[in-house]
Amino acid sequence: MTRVLIVDDHRLFRSGVRAELGDSIEVVGEAEDVDSAVKAIAELQPDVVLLDVHMPGGGGQEVLRRVLGAGSQVRFLALSVSDAAEDVIGVIRGGARGYVTKNISGKELTDAISRVADGDAVFSPRLAGFVLDAFASSEAPPIDPELDSLTQREREVLRLIARGYAYKEIAKELFISVKTVETHVSSVLRKLQLSNRHELSRWATARRLV
Repeated sequence: MTRVLIVDDHRLFRSGVRAELGDSIEVVGEAEDVDSAVKAIAELQPDVVLLDVHMPGGGGQEVLRRVLGAGSQVRFLALSVSDAAEDVIGVIRGGARGYVTKNISGKELTDAISRVADGDAVFSPRLAGFVLDAFASSEAPPIDPELDSLTQREREVLRLIARGYAYKEIAKELFISVKTVETHVSSVLRKLQLSNRHELSRWATARRLV
């Protein structure tokens, strides 16, 4: 049976993944941030780590850097709400064997974990194109100072705003409170010098972040 460690900063989400995996996968532990993830991987030696991309302490890419940089042979499968190209490409370049989004079914996730454990690369269908395009080109993506000024969580909120999500829907999707969503939106508006969510949507669409 494949041994899995779940790394995500939302306890309710981790519990939900455990329930979805059932008895077909052995969940050996959980971690909620970069430091606890690195420690748990070293202690538990799982076959596969289910890795969230955005977490306190540097996110999934920092976990990959610290664990794989130390010579570990553990395999990583990114599991994230984000389907942005830069997130997908970042963790794959960091050493993850696959990337699936959090709307995946329990059966699909179980299959993805088993395939990664066997050495395969696994991606949600629309994400595979990002990876192929990135590795087919040696050109670095253009630098966008405005986009770079946003935190990863602010980018997630921005994308959902641009897709027409209401604040309550964003809160549910990202496992945060409505008040936190409002705080992130205010911060994004200030950093980008925009006035309202409609201008945010146009800004995101122009940069193909939707």
